[in-house]
Amino acid sequence: MKILVPVKRVIDYNVKVRVKSDGSGVDLANVKMSMNPFDEISVEQAIRLKEAGIATEVVVVSVGEKKAQEILRTALAMGADRAILVEADTGDDIEPLTVAKILAKVVADEAPELVIAGKQAIDNDMNATGQMLAALLGWGQATFASQVDVADGKASVTREVDGGLQTVSVKLPAVITTDLRLNEPRYASLPNIMKAKKKPLEEKTAADYGVDLSPRLKVLATEEPAGRAAGIVVGSVDELMGKLKEQGLV
Repeated sequence: MKILVPVKRVIDYNVKVRVKSDGSGVDLANVKMSMNPFDEISVEQAIRLKEAGIATEVVVVSVGEKKAQEILRTALAMGADRAILVEADTGDDIEPLTVAKILAKVVADEAPELVIAGKQAIDNDMNATGQMLAALLGWGQATFASQVDVADGKASVTREVDGGLQTVSVKLPAVITTDLRLNEPRYASLPNIMKAKKKPLEEKTAADYGVDLSPRLKVLATEEPAGRAAGIVVGSVDELMGKLKEQGLV
């Protein structure tokens, strides 16, 4: 069984994001970039399925600028077998539907039985690409996975929902999106990083797949969250109740 894992290059989760002075977007100058954390979890899960003898090949794919090669090499160092970079450098974040259309073309070429994707990217929090891809392919989907078991042509997926856990069974081929508690991704060792440089990384373009990159959405403004207001120290319960009444909270 072949597993396809889409990965995205985003601002590292340890970095404090800065908004451009004109509010046109996020400042990416001299900012550390890395693989989207949810995608790291997806790569780890695919590798574990291969190590368990369930999968035979893990292919990672990224859609974006040429610098995305860095995260593809990281995925290869973790244990993926091959990588595909679909170069689509628009200068802006590529919309989920566009990414889903490109991934659908990659799926048609690679014919995987399972696509494991992160539930969302931490830069735009869209949480849409996996679902859109499943719709375009006509495949079943299981989202927000916190546990995945694959056997007998089916995937049993435990997913987090309001108030508890839900377990669903989906026939393969299928799309699964991963949540934080599914696993803890491994670190790429130095020897594996060196080996990853020799693993195949195929480069394509969005034009090769005939997908239009024109945006359908326009970002009107980007703003930093408002600073948290200072608290008020009260000396008694009566004073607390008085302050709450002044705020119209009771």
